Amino acid sequence: MGTDANDTPLKLTKKGHSCVRLEKGGRTLVIDPGGFSEQESALGADALLVTHEHPDHFDELRLRAAMEANPEARIWTLRSVAEQISGAFPGRVHTVGHGDTFEAAGFEVEVHGELHAVIHPDIPRVTNIGFVVDGLVFHPGDALTVPERPVKTLLLPMHAPWNKFSEVLDYVRAVSPAQVYDIHDGLLNDNGLGVLNRMLGEGGPGTGGAAHDHLRSGEGVRLAR
Repeated sequence: MGTDANDTPLKLTKKGHSCVRLEKGGRTLVIDPGGFSEQESALGADALLVTHEHPDHFDELRLRAAMEANPEARIWTLRSVAEQISGAFPGRVHTVGHGDTFEAAGFEVEVHGELHAVIHPDIPRVTNIGFVVDGLVFHPGDALTVPERPVKTLLLPMHAPWNKFSEVLDYVRAVSPAQVYDIHDGLLNDNGLGVLNRMLGEGGPGTGGAAHDHLRSGEGVRLAR
């Protein structure tokens, strides 16, 4: 894969729950516009990535709205999601899996991971993939996948039925990014956010050197390279 895409500044905007928008050079890539994100979270996207089939990550109506608004938009996702929406958009939905690399609207994307984290042994595991975008930022979906490459920015699943704080902290240490931003926070109120942010900051046991910040929905940052 080339390096030109990595020379362009990348803006990240946090949307509701696990959804983020990445922008550069007038193009927009949206990851996981699910049912806990804003109704318009996918609109304006040139490329859409979906990590897995759970409705807080995959909302068919949000995806349909984005695809109908932009006839050039494309979706990249795993088979379980592609099977549900590809019939409505022939040739515009691409199935990908662990180890795949592709270009999506000028963004360079790598796929890492295969399975959703264990919620409970009695609940069957679904498939799940994560995306490294432009070699810079990693969105793991609903798994604590350590990508097979270094990344500067980790989007951290902060709170879910399948995780606990010790696992979240150890995951940050294992990935060893320079910067962490929260995702998967749609079930937390301000009290919970305050506690977890403190534990990932100076009041906690230490992230191994990674800086941690919480972005409110609609807040954006320029990602350092």
